[in-house]
Amino acid sequence: MRFHADLHMHSKYARACSRDSDLEQLAAWARRKGVTLMGTGDFTHPAWYGRLRECLVPAEPGLFRLRDDLERAVTGGLPPGLAAGPLRFMLSVEVAAVYRRGGRTRKIHHLVYVPGFDAAEAFNRAAGRAGDLASDGRPVLAMDSRDLLEVVLGCGDGAHLVPAHVWTPWFGLFGSKSGFDTVEECFGDLTGHVFALETGLSSDPAMNRRVSGLDRYRLVSYSDAHSPPRIGRETTVFETDLDYFAVLRALRTGDGHAGSVEFFPEGGRYHLDGHRRCKVRLEPHETRELGGVCPVCGRKLTVGVLSRVEDLADRPEDARPEDAAGFRALVPLLEIVGEVLGVGAGSKRVRTEVDRLTAALGPELVILEETPLGDIAACSPPLAEAVGRLRRGEVSRDPGYDGEYGAIRVSGPGGLDRRDGSDGRDQAGRRSAACEGESDGDA
Repeated sequence: MRFHADLHMHSKYARACSRDSDLEQLAAWARRKGVTLMGTGDFTHPAWYGRLRECLVPAEPGLFRLRDDLERAVTGGLPPGLAAGPLRFMLSVEVAAVYRRGGRTRKIHHLVYVPGFDAAEAFNRAAGRAGDLASDGRPVLAMDSRDLLEVVLGCGDGAHLVPAHVWTPWFGLFGSKSGFDTVEECFGDLTGHVFALETGLSSDPAMNRRVSGLDRYRLVSYSDAHSPPRIGRETTVFETDLDYFAVLRALRTGDGHAGSVEFFPEGGRYHLDGHRRCKVRLEPHETRELGGVCPVCGRKLTVGVLSRVEDLADRPEDARPEDAAGFRALVPLLEIVGEVLGVGAGSKRVRTEVDRLTAALGPELVILEETPLGDIAACSPPLAEAVGRLRRGEVSRDPGYDGEYGAIRVSGPGGLDRRDGSDGRDQAGRRSAACEGESDGDA
């Protein structure tokens, strides 16, 4: 079975996250997007953990589904094409390990996965001794990353850890502010139990493959969604049975790991270097020429993902190992429709149009990846033009830096033919607003 998995997201109990991030709305948006397997997020938070225990029931080995009455409530409000097919949950949480090592304070985010509630309870007991689990859905633990991994491994068969958004300056394993230069430095004698790395929004697999030391790791991409509409902006594609342990085997061996759907890395919040307050954005070579100092205020620049990749790279930009999984870069449908209509992606008009399109054509990821352009044109000619450009990689890129999202646009030199797909009339409006961003510093 081929399916999209989004295994990094947050509930309403995590800081800077939407109050709409409850199970029902997360499930509805996963179906709209075409995500089959999604993480629960935040299982360490007592209130969210209680909600998960109340609302989820066992499905395939290690996976869960919504309770029947909740599933009916979710699918009853969706068009038939979005309500069909399975939707499964994997117990997941992102934790922040904060500790001193090598004379520096380390702040590293990790994703933890377990195949059942008994294992989740075991992890929560240990994590509760290192931090206040009720304070945030993404808890801060006073625990070395190596020791955190040891705790995870002790929670039973199948429990595993994946370093999160590994290049993010502030909280990534390789981040410029508090990270390491190698996975081995971070995990020491337990490095062999790490087999996958999350690339984050500001990098893609091609960038990561410039570092030969990462060849042994499966590269995964997930949304880190802080609100339901952000689900599926990055996914990992699997060709396995819908089964926790089948997914785990694919990550360990590569067999069944079929690649990923990526954010364009320039659209991430930390792709280039810079200083947001001074509106300074720099390429890596410019940062080096300036000695890492902002030319406006004289303070240290935030060194972004591209710079860190270049620091650690031992291969040219076009390098690709023979067995590397493929990937495709996409732009969320809300953003594309906002650009087509000339209004902000968060507007009611955009949401209404996306609802119309997905009701007619199916889930978002299917529209962006597979639906024939002729079928899209029957609903919206300008959208068909935009999706065609996206599939060909004909986009303009305005890179993000120091916490500011970049902008990826699908309009060509002459713009898009702004006609409403339902009646063909011209639509006047402002240029699409930039993607709304989360505020936790993740890439």
